[in-house]
Amino acid sequence: MNAWLTTILIVVPFAGALVIALAPLPRYWLGSLATLISLIEIGFWITAASKFSFASDSLQFAQNHPWFRDLGVSYHVGQYAYSLWLVGVTVVTMAACVIYGWWAGRERARAYFALMLMLTGSIVGVFTAQDLLLFYAFFEAMLIPLYILIGVWGGAGRLRATLTFVIYTVVGSLLMLASIVIFGLQQGTFDLTKMGTSSSTWLFLGFVAAFAIKSPLFPFHGWLPETYRESPAEVSAVLSGIISKVGLYGLLRIAIPKFPTVVHDWRVVLLVLASISLVYGSLLAFRAPDLRGVIMYSSLAQSGLIVLGLFAGNDLGFDGAVLQMVNHALISTTLFLIAGMIERRTSTGEFSRLGGMARGRPALATLVMTIGIISLAVPLSTSFAGEFLILAGVFQQAWIWAAIGAGAIVLAAMYMLRWISGILHQDPGAAVSDSALDLRVGELAIVVPLVLCLLGLSAWPNLISHRSFGGDHATTTLVQGQGK
Repeated sequence: MNAWLTTILIVVPFAGALVIALAPLPRYWLGSLATLISLIEIGFWITAASKFSFASDSLQFAQNHPWFRDLGVSYHVGQYAYSLWLVGVTVVTMAACVIYGWWAGRERARAYFALMLMLTGSIVGVFTAQDLLLFYAFFEAMLIPLYILIGVWGGAGRLRATLTFVIYTVVGSLLMLASIVIFGLQQGTFDLTKMGTSSSTWLFLGFVAAFAIKSPLFPFHGWLPETYRESPAEVSAVLSGIISKVGLYGLLRIAIPKFPTVVHDWRVVLLVLASISLVYGSLLAFRAPDLRGVIMYSSLAQSGLIVLGLFAGNDLGFDGAVLQMVNHALISTTLFLIAGMIERRTSTGEFSRLGGMARGRPALATLVMTIGIISLAVPLSTSFAGEFLILAGVFQQAWIWAAIGAGAIVLAAMYMLRWISGILHQDPGAAVSDSALDLRVGELAIVVPLVLCLLGLSAWPNLISHRSFGGDHATTTLVQGQGK
């Protein structure tokens, strides 16, 4: 059973998508079935987490079956500790987004829920693939439902947003495919656990460009504004919370361990780009006129912060980066879903038309304040733990990177306080009326579990930060490209 857990986590959502696509059920029952499948997926992940040996840095729940034997391509999947946490946050946040779509009553329910489950299976596949071509197959499969979800269920500018998203992602995918083919042929295998390292700068940059677009990082973030604003709230939550982590995971699993000498040569350049993303994203978030604008530009900033940790090149930076990936996935998903709930009540996300929603809405006010405080990275919060580890790690490279990170964290506090104030305080705007209801039980059932996860990590951040790479020297081994 244990050996099949990774495959089960991949197959269950795909099988569920097929059942929903063929099931002649009304919209309500399609949503119920998609929710049940999402919860079953969480159950299988909990089983995997309970059986996982965190004392080991080896690949677990692995399966390896030849696919194209002549090329050394195989169906090889498995999970390291950091993979396990990213799969876990994926299935949890995707379940919340599926339930949100059910609550929101999305039209064309059969196609909608099938695509959401297909997206879940594809993302899990990306985080668990141990063969480069299999990784690429899941990477591309992940983009297909995203294109359709944005283009069909998005806002008035959805076609332009979809086109922009497609252009950026296709360019990144082609660069990565070329790098994969050349690298695999040079190595004589596409199996990540058997591949050695390379000193090719061009291959490294091909991977980095593809992952920087997905993260996103400055200056590869041009698809960000329109796509996040025009997508349905739950799809924006997936883009910000999970899809961005696919790019960061690519840096962690492929670019850094397989090109150690190139990483050393390009470290300063990438730290500069990460710092620009962090500061630039924070400034844009502070000036954004709407709810989604603050969240999406804060995602750009958080990607920059995580990349600082990844390229710090030490245990503190890596542990902080993985913890912050999980933190941001939960925070960003929660923020986008709350923004969607507010938009459905007021028909706007503009700060100029909002405000004063704390009065008579205790559940909304409590939830916004709680997630806002965690986002502020106050001491004893899981965000504080993740950011502190990253800053401590990057400080070992040079104090200037830690100083830039600390300054940007101050900016983050400012834009999050503005986000909270724009919703709860100030005078009520034109779009806020006394008839705008407080969050209902069904809505609380969607977002409260995400907040509880964050509170749990705030009480025990060591659950992830010290259990992401196994043994004491696993991070160094990974960076040197020897992790198996």
